[in-house]
Amino acid sequence: MPNLSLRRLILVPALVTLAVTLVRLTGELLLWSPSLFSREAGGGGALVGIVWLIPVFGILFGLSLARAGQAPASVGKALGWAFLAFVLNTALAIGAFTLVPSPVAQLAIFGIGSWLAILLARRGWDVLWRVLLVYGLAARIPVLVVMFLSIFGGWDTHYTKPRPDFPPMAPWGLFFWTAFLPQMSIWIYLTIVGGMIFGALAVGIRRLVGKPAPAAAPSSVSL
Repeated sequence: MPNLSLRRLILVPALVTLAVTLVRLTGELLLWSPSLFSREAGGGGALVGIVWLIPVFGILFGLSLARAGQAPASVGKALGWAFLAFVLNTALAIGAFTLVPSPVAQLAIFGIGSWLAILLARRGWDVLWRVLLVYGLAARIPVLVVMFLSIFGGWDTHYTKPRPDFPPMAPWGLFFWTAFLPQMSIWIYLTIVGGMIFGALAVGIRRLVGKPAPAAAPSSVSL
């Protein structure tokens, strides 16, 4: 059975993600097309962004693991745990944003819920979960650096701008609440849970079209 190297598996995706992050920053600083490089708070749904890579690499990682004999024993279980984590955290976020008036408290609740959802999703497909955790950190730490430079450098980018109802605060407070906390919780959650949903779906479709992947064995993804 192939022994996958985790570093080798995520190296190219991590470099592609870093390149997209740098292109996005460049586009905002040079005032390129707002539809591609929005400078609005939250990113404005810009077409150039690493969020769109989550399904792509979720599928890639899932199929790569399946080919290496690390497919989940049950696709339904893998998909079910990830979907349950998504539904529960979405419900928690809706409740927080509806019932809690403070945007700071809303972020704190959503961040804590995100890590609970991350831990819950692990029950479905542990190997893919670990791959996506490492990829998520590789994707989000550079964004955190960009946000630090943007906030403390006063750059006119979406990385600097909190949502309109956010209370005024000093740069360190702004960095913690709008950069560190979301990047290290909410966006890691979206990367892992979203990636697991798409990865499990890809393996499930592969089985349906008559190309079953080897069942999962004890983890053979090495660092």
